[in-house]
Amino acid sequence: MTTVFDDLDRATLALLVREYLLCGHLIDRAAMPFVFAALGLEGIRNVAIEEWMGASPIYTRRMRRALDFEGDDVETIFKGMQLDIGAPPQFMDFRYRVIDAKHGEFELAHCGALMDVEPMGEPFVVTMCHHIEDPTFDATAAATNPRARMRPVHRPPRAPAGRLPHCLWTVTIDDNAEPLSEPEIAKRIAPSRAATLDLSSGSDETGEGRTHYQGPLENDLRFESFSKPTLIWLLREIALQGHLLTLAFTESVQRRTDDTKAKEIAVQRFTGIAGVAARRLKRALGLGSDLASLVKVLELHPAFHPREYIDVRVSPDLEISLHECAGIGDRPGLSWAELLASGEPGPLDAIVQALEPRARCIPRDQQGALRTWDVEISSDRATEKPEVSVTKVSTGADFQFQAR
Repeated sequence: MTTVFDDLDRATLALLVREYLLCGHLIDRAAMPFVFAALGLEGIRNVAIEEWMGASPIYTRRMRRALDFEGDDVETIFKGMQLDIGAPPQFMDFRYRVIDAKHGEFELAHCGALMDVEPMGEPFVVTMCHHIEDPTFDATAAATNPRARMRPVHRPPRAPAGRLPHCLWTVTIDDNAEPLSEPEIAKRIAPSRAATLDLSSGSDETGEGRTHYQGPLENDLRFESFSKPTLIWLLREIALQGHLLTLAFTESVQRRTDDTKAKEIAVQRFTGIAGVAARRLKRALGLGSDLASLVKVLELHPAFHPREYIDVRVSPDLEISLHECAGIGDRPGLSWAELLASGEPGPLDAIVQALEPRARCIPRDQQGALRTWDVEISSDRATEKPEVSVTKVSTGADFQFQAR
């Protein structure tokens, strides 16, 4: 299958893998301020738990298949975490230690999520680092081995203040432990088109570089070592993680609000991450505000991959069109493709205005597409969308990866 990634070299693809992982993580940051406004701190806790428990077990298994590192030991659990949008490299600086097949530990030398919530006060820290992490960490581990458990040695609130590492956890597989069952929210997401989408290319081409993650765990996984086809597969799977997270999130919000409020929050979330991800891509790829840069960001934006799930096409003269795709009508939840199909312009405006503040997405009809927008350049600069401003509060918005 031909993709927009085919003309990129391995170094650029590896850069995009890191960006996609971090942008996937920031989807949650774009959402929770609006959940808090509607449902309070308890709502954040409940929605976040279901959001991650609904998506993580599914995409953990998908990623193991993609990189061929099947197993049920501690090392396999850690490899899965390295390819999880919940643990983007460096921003969530996990350091792993495998003791044996059934025992290990990890620490966070730097936790970007903690840096985001610590200024908000201890109740937010406890909600994230205790109430949310306890069930979601176990759900991630159980996707590899239902008898695995993650337990804290220490974690925030930090005592003493400024303590490093930010937290330390053990991972134990106990053959006598009662196996954890699949989370109910994951069972509801599992039949979705996103969960069952087959992204394998069917090609025998491997290219230069690795095609799997077999062998020992690498603390700093070098994505540059993978082959070009493997990196493209990784990008498509990582983008799909964001869509699975979206289905779990919107399903959880829908059950706690009405349809109108649930869609409003879903659009706010999509708009916030759309703009911040576009801004990060612009910087990472060294792009400007010209026509070619706008086309490039729209083509490579993680929200619009994989194309089998969300078929957004961009012409050289900046005509954006949404076509029939698996994401429209996917259930449960409310997908980004469906939000675009309903005519929401906010996420598209947030993307183009991250590069050119005078840009606007103007809807028009076109035969053969569900929705079509023309990008026009106005004489006036748009004010940054509040959803983007809220998402930019996260330290991840301006986080810069370092060579290691």
